[in-house]
Amino acid sequence: MPKKGDGVLQQRQVVKYAFIESLRGQYAISKMCRWAQVSRAGYYKWRSLEPSARDLRKLEAERLLVKRFHELKSRYGSPRMTLELNESGFSISENTVAKIMSEQDLRARSGKGYNYFPDVLAHNHVSDNLLRRDFTASKPDEKWVSDITYIKIEKGFVYLAVIMDLFSRKIIGWSLDSTMTNQLIIDAFEMAVASRNVEPGLMLHSDRGVQYRSGEYQALLYDEGIQPSMSRKGNCWDNAAMESFFARFKVEALYAEDVTNKQEAYSCVFEYIEMFYNSQRRHSYLGYKSPNQFEQEYERMCA
Repeated sequence: MPKKGDGVLQQRQVVKYAFIESLRGQYAISKMCRWAQVSRAGYYKWRSLEPSARDLRKLEAERLLVKRFHELKSRYGSPRMTLELNESGFSISENTVAKIMSEQDLRARSGKGYNYFPDVLAHNHVSDNLLRRDFTASKPDEKWVSDITYIKIEKGFVYLAVIMDLFSRKIIGWSLDSTMTNQLIIDAFEMAVASRNVEPGLMLHSDRGVQYRSGEYQALLYDEGIQPSMSRKGNCWDNAAMESFFARFKVEALYAEDVTNKQEAYSCVFEYIEMFYNSQRRHSYLGYKSPNQFEQEYERMCA
């Protein structure tokens, strides 16, 4: 009499046989059977049978999932991978994706989420903190946020300054240098201004770092009609959106690379921001759309 777990075991063996079949010609059958812990006789018996449509569909799901997971450099878990496969034309549920990822030991890089709490003084006007932890915006170029982080390299550090548009969470300006000078944030600012539609009244929030308080930087904001806003001293929650971006960047890109010098750090930042984050990364805040897609849809709606 079959045991309760026999059906499950048989199902898993079929998946293993199908996976071995997909790699036939690349590796020796005997080696793959040993790796998969199945018998050669069982594999050849399975091969002589006509595979079911269900087996073939699961094999195709595994192939597509593993391929896309590695293309995205292990940055997505099952919710975003489900969206990736469905948008590519392969209909699949999140439960099935999660199960396949578990079977294939596909684990997304993850870091602790960066939560924030509304400012209890939000209803009071404080001139030096106009943002007041309201990280929402009704249109592009209404609210920008900026910050600086460091990247450890073999001999010291390099510094990354970034500007984000809160409407789409798009990174619109960034700069990397080996010193944390006024020029670092000015370069990021000039990139942002050159690529966006800046109108008087735009708010730009940052911390109270000496670079952001410099007369040179403040004059640039004044010339563009931009309202400066600054976090309270030592309060990182007042700029949680930027802190969250830096956390994701380090988990999804930096910690996966062996960055030893400034050039390698630049390449890592460029790949993440320009080739992945702005154009591909799905944001739960944006309904699992990328910043570029979110802005494009907004522009079509306003046309």
